[in-house]
Parts: sequence; C-alpha cells; structure tokens
Amino acid sequence: MVTTDPDAIAPATRTGQVPLTLVGGRPPLPTYLRQVWQRRSFIYALARFRIEAENQQNRLGMAWVVLKPLLNAGLYGTIFGVLLASGRPPHFVEFLIIGVFLFEFFATSFTSGAKSITANTALVQSLAFPRMALPIAVVVQRLLQFVPMLAIMVVVVAAFGHPVGPEWLLLLPLTALFFAFNTGLALIAARLTVHVRDLNNLLPFITRITFYTTGIFFSIEQRFADDPLVLRIASFVPLHEFLTLARGLLLDDPAFEAPPEFWLYAAVWSVGVLLVGIVFFWAAEERYGRTD
Repeated sequence: MVTTDPDAIAPATRTGQVPLTLVGGRPPLPTYLRQVWQRRSFIYALARFRIEAENQQNRLGMAWVVLKPLLNAGLYGTIFGVLLASGRPPHFVEFLIIGVFLFEFFATSFTSGAKSITANTALVQSLAFPRMALPIAVVVQRLLQFVPMLAIMVVVVAAFGHPVGPEWLLLLPLTALFFAFNTGLALIAARLTVHVRDLNNLLPFITRITFYTTGIFFSIEQRFADDPLVLRIASFVPLHEFLTLARGLLLDDPAFEAPPEFWLYAAVWSVGVLLVGIVFFWAAEERYGRTD
C-alpha cells in the first residue's frame, strides 16, 4: 500500500527493502522538471485521448474542433458586424476570425487548465507522478485543437484576397510563444483553484471580460484613436499583443501593421508567465492531494 507517512518509509530503507513512493512528495525543481519531461509521451497521449473523448459521441466527431469556433465567429459577426456595423474595422470577417480563433485557444487553455487538478482528485491522490503533467496535458490538448483552426484561419484570410507571403511563417513562433503563455497561465490558475475552489465559478466571468475588452471584434486602435493613454495601456496587455501580431502578419493592410516591439513584449510575457507558473505550481506540489 502506498503511504504518505515519511516515518513509515524510512525503516524499509534501512533494512535494504525497496522504499515506497511518497505520493505527492515535492522533489527539487530540476528533478521535478526532468520527471515531467520523462512523461512527455503520457502528456501527449492524455491530450489526444481527451480530444477523442470529447467528440466521440457526436455525429460530426472531430469536425466540432473547427465548427465550434466558426459558429462563434459567425454569431459574433452577425451581432457586431451587422447590428453594430458603424464601428467595425476594415476586413471585418478576417479580423474577427483571427480574434475568435486565438481567443478560443487562450480561453479553453485557461479555464480547462484551472480545473485540471480539481477535476482529477482521485488520480492525484492515488498515484505518484508530477502533478504539473495534468495542466500541461490540457494546454497540449488545446494546442492540438488549435492547429486545424490555424489552418482554417489561414485559408479564410487567403480566400479574402490577402496575399500569402513568407511573413506568414512567423505564425509558427507566435504560436509557440502563445502556447508558453497559456501554459504558464494554466499552471497559475490550476494552483489557485485548488486553494480557493470558488474561483471556478469566476472563470466564465474572467474570460467574458477578457473577450469584451481585448479587441476580439473591434479595433482598439480605431476605437480609442484619440486616447493615447488607453492605447499605451493596451500595448502592454499580452492577449492584445498576440492578436495584433497575428493580424499584422496575415492582413495586407497598413492599418493592422503591428509595432515591432510587440514581439519583444509577447516574448517577455510568455517566458515570464511560464517561469512564474512553473515555480508557483511546483511550490505547492505536496498540497494537491490533500483533502483538508
């Protein structure tokens, strides 16, 4: 039987017997990260399994991975593009598709990652493995779902007459930075929801506020052209930076050209949030399996 009592493990070690594994023990950070890396196949397999499990009972199956964000884009396009047509930016369809698809990757990584520990309590309490594998598997799952969305996004933009250029290849490093940012955010949220379960009820409100304030369906630069303070603040909002960079790469319009420093800002946000998330999550490794 697996035990969490260190005093029960020590005698076995002194008598030469194989010691039992401490469930939920926290090794040094370098060792912990090596353990996570050693389980990369498990993380990938878990991500693939969850995608299949989410869609296997639907008639359209995996098609919903792309259909859901397309339907969302169609709904938001009808509401904000038709009913509020006076305030929509140029190239609205492409503008909206890019915003909705990238936001879908962010929002699902954040909300699912936040619940990755609390939704797997039995697994966490019964097996010895680095708990960080669970939120990472969630973000890998969302990345695998984002890849076909990215392909559809590129096709839609090209279909609306935007010329394909070598700069479109920069979507790959941009996606890598976005993945790192989402992973760090998921790790932070996963630990916070373990300590404060009520945060699970706030997740929909957080994502909704983010959706309506980061320029998914409207141009912040156009809407606040006469307010430099708002524009300056928006330039340091990571999601706005990712959206602006993606639109600047894909949309052939000087109005959407992204400031070069946004690449630096996005890189700093991604690396910084990832490092903070790793240390913050690891520091509470021994607490995730507790019932108190």
